[in-house]
Amino acid sequence: MTDAGYVEADMNYIVDTGEVPVLYVDWPEEEHKARPPSYEAHMCRIENGRPKAGEFDLATHGFSFVNEPSKVADFYDMQEVKRVYDGEVADLIRRQMGATSVLVFDHTFRTVNEAVIADKNTRQPVKAVHNDYTDASARQRVRDLLPDDEAEARLKERFAIVQTWRPINHPVQSEPFAMCDGRSIPEGGFVKLQRRYSHRTAETYHISYNADHRWYYFPEMTPEESYVFKVFDSDKTKGVPFTAHSAFDDPTTPAGAQPRESVESRALVFFR
Repeated sequence: MTDAGYVEADMNYIVDTGEVPVLYVDWPEEEHKARPPSYEAHMCRIENGRPKAGEFDLATHGFSFVNEPSKVADFYDMQEVKRVYDGEVADLIRRQMGATSVLVFDHTFRTVNEAVIADKNTRQPVKAVHNDYTDASARQRVRDLLPDDEAEARLKERFAIVQTWRPINHPVQSEPFAMCDGRSIPEGGFVKLQRRYSHRTAETYHISYNADHRWYYFPEMTPEESYVFKVFDSDKTKGVPFTAHSAFDDPTTPAGAQPRESVESRALVFFR
């Protein structure tokens, strides 16, 4: 962290070619049809959010930052995560959103530690500016996870998809996670990216560069700390409906720093 209270680092933005990029996942027979996205790096100012950590909220900024220790002893024990962490995430999101019910449906673990990747089957951090759901894919997720009648009833009312992000095992020393202030994201610049599986098609927004984007990160996040952030809200009158986020290469990372390990959780949020 510089004395100025920010770092400058490359953020990878998608290049909008006018075509929808398409990737095929675990579907080698169709890979020849892929249209991979192209990205361009832009040097961005990423501010230290710690001096005003308590000011961020989901409606205004699209994200908040909390100190909420977990009782999970081993995040790579999926039974313990299901038994303990699902409830912790649901309770945190319920309090943050004023929701009546929260359904936690996914946990994604990320690191660049090759030994952990091989042993735990984790994923690499995503170093591209994106938002995890589009309007279409958010609604499809409700249909995927709920019985037909309940899903259609829920889709007629307000719902959201909210995520949390937490370091695990040790503080973040490399590949930190940055959030974009939702107020600084204009209406345009959203490029749909399709990930086609043999049984379904997922769709996310990757985002093209805009100089107005305002980025924050929280240096040396600990396992007691979490982001909570919106990736979709069906009611646009309730403030920022989504965010942009990305991992990035911190130029102040010390030599020999531990690769970060993290868990990103996703939940459907309902309001009746």
